[in-house]
Amino acid sequence: MKLYYDFHTHSCLSPCGDNDMTPYNLVNMSKLLGLDIIALTDHNTCQNCRSAVSVGNDIGLTVVPGMELCTSEEVHIVCLFPDVESAERFSDYVLSTMPDIKNRPDIFGEQLILDDKDNIIGRQEKLLTLASSISINEVQPLVDSYGGVCYPAHIDRSSYSVLSNLGMITEDMGFSAVEMTAEADREALVRMHPILNGVTVFTDSDAHYLENIKDAENSIELSENSAKAVIDYIKSLPKMK
Repeated sequence: MKLYYDFHTHSCLSPCGDNDMTPYNLVNMSKLLGLDIIALTDHNTCQNCRSAVSVGNDIGLTVVPGMELCTSEEVHIVCLFPDVESAERFSDYVLSTMPDIKNRPDIFGEQLILDDKDNIIGRQEKLLTLASSISINEVQPLVDSYGGVCYPAHIDRSSYSVLSNLGMITEDMGFSAVEMTAEADREALVRMHPILNGVTVFTDSDAHYLENIKDAENSIELSENSAKAVIDYIKSLPKMK
């Protein structure tokens, strides 16, 4: 089954996300643009995933619960989960590993938790853009213990990527896929980092504003349109070596 995807999007819970990026707006805009399956991956939290999944169920678009984790090395990692409950347990753990620094909405933006009708039901008080204490070598087995999968985000970018911050990807990190932006020079990256040869590459929008969400362009072949099928597919990929 060919499905158009975007596995890296943000809601208004991410401090750098626009307040118009509500679960309802995000999911409905994705549907209008022709996407079949998306993931909500706010910074270091999954607290808006339940609402986004509910909206998706109502309109017929699959939402994978997820997170963009910031490791202790300040490397961003896309984490995806088969169900909301697993994602929320992981979210609680990640928040417990972060420094107890409060968000300043006037500086960083609000961190809004919404229901599936876009009513504000809470605010995350911790500043979500900070690094967790989870190291990059711990991420893959940790996410796996919650039933999920993960891969390095936007590896071609000059900040918050595994290549910009660490200069390399190694097999002991345990990844089987990576994310590159649409502008990435894949051939050049493979020449510089041969470990990427043959590795599955996802291209996502990393949308923080409604206008950042891309038209349906990137597709994936899955056995069915479900979060579990995404997880099973990525789990089946060979590890980098």
